[in-house]
Amino acid sequence: MDIRINHLQHIGIPVTDLNVSEAFYRKLGFEKVTSSTFRHHGNEGQMMMMKLKDIIIELYQLPEADLAEIRSRKDGHIDHITFDVSDIDQTYNALAEASFKVLEDQPVSLPFWENGCKYFNILGPDGERLEFNQIL
Repeated sequence: MDIRINHLQHIGIPVTDLNVSEAFYRKLGFEKVTSSTFRHHGNEGQMMMMKLKDIIIELYQLPEADLAEIRSRKDGHIDHITFDVSDIDQTYNALAEASFKVLEDQPVSLPFWENGCKYFNILGPDGERLEFNQIL
């Protein structure tokens, strides 16, 4: 199998109030580098990438109708770990052909970053989501 992971790209953290979380991470020295909206179950959510040196975290707030999903968690959690790749389509094909459990039918385009990005997820042996992402 020929995949090339460059480095850990970001860690995704679901939040219940994006503004409160932004302020919290700013106190730790993170700066907002981009933000956007996304669709979840037909409703609009919000996301923000924050950066400190080489560390990037993705804070995302689900639409109000879906926030109970996050509020019901007792200890919070990291939602996914993302690996940066140089060729999202080649990586997708290699992992699908190697029988990894790929969650998307094809890489998904999002309007994050200046020129957008494409990503897809696989499931690990204990249900952990590993995302592969190419910033375009």
